[in-house]
Amino acid sequence: MNQHFSTIDVSIDPAGVASVTLAREAVMNAFDETMIAELTQAYTQLSEAPHVRVVLLRSNGRAFCAGADLQWMQRASRNGPGENLEDAKRFAAMMQAIRLCKKPTLARVQGHAFGGGAGLCAASDIVIASDDACFSVSEARFGILPAVIGPYLVEAVGQRQARRLALTGTRLSAREAVEIGLIHQAVPPERLDQAVERTVAELRTNGPQALREIKAFFDEIGDYRMTPAHHDLAARTIARVRATSEAKEGFAAFFDKRPPAWLAASSDTGRGERG
Repeated sequence: MNQHFSTIDVSIDPAGVASVTLAREAVMNAFDETMIAELTQAYTQLSEAPHVRVVLLRSNGRAFCAGADLQWMQRASRNGPGENLEDAKRFAAMMQAIRLCKKPTLARVQGHAFGGGAGLCAASDIVIASDDACFSVSEARFGILPAVIGPYLVEAVGQRQARRLALTGTRLSAREAVEIGLIHQAVPPERLDQAVERTVAELRTNGPQALREIKAFFDEIGDYRMTPAHHDLAARTIARVRATSEAKEGFAAFFDKRPPAWLAASSDTGRGERG
């Protein structure tokens, strides 16, 4: 990516791991209209970039993300109804770009993840945090509600937990966030990067097309329902995917006791880039 951003940094390493770094450290990486636009653009482009294997969301400074910049929210509240609605739709589009990214998405969390910051966690496929991080769905404290992040929060933790978090604004420890499913792993701060790198390595071991198919399949089935249509979908999907060239290469590599072609390809064709 050659795009220049002012509120985020984007880099792609030779292995195809794209790092999207929130870079508004002075305001605890709270997002405003500029960051919203830049995150939307970055995730949309990375989703389609053929050499990108994983998208890692991280941040500079002591906080992951304090949520929405209150100055931005105050500005938006002064707009007319039409402009206010369009601003909110842009926020919703950002969350959707993260949630529907075709590449595996991983969030590395340190410090606070409040309001929309907790929403970024809920919208990511995998979240690893330092065990001293804390989380809060804090919108009600400012007289608003977590409407945009609500669907992602419900998907992550369920309706009743999401309702509790939104109503109380309670702060969760990293351990509590793991217990309810908001994040997947909490590790000591000095082991955070190691844990992230281990998960990235696991993702890169797997077929890139298979990972894309997995995300699309689980989105389509949603909460599993035992219906003939879902059984048929499952059968048709695996029949189609196991006939692909990637699947055939995966089987051949296993029997030949060698790495599959996509591992070699990511090392040979990956390019280090910065946006």
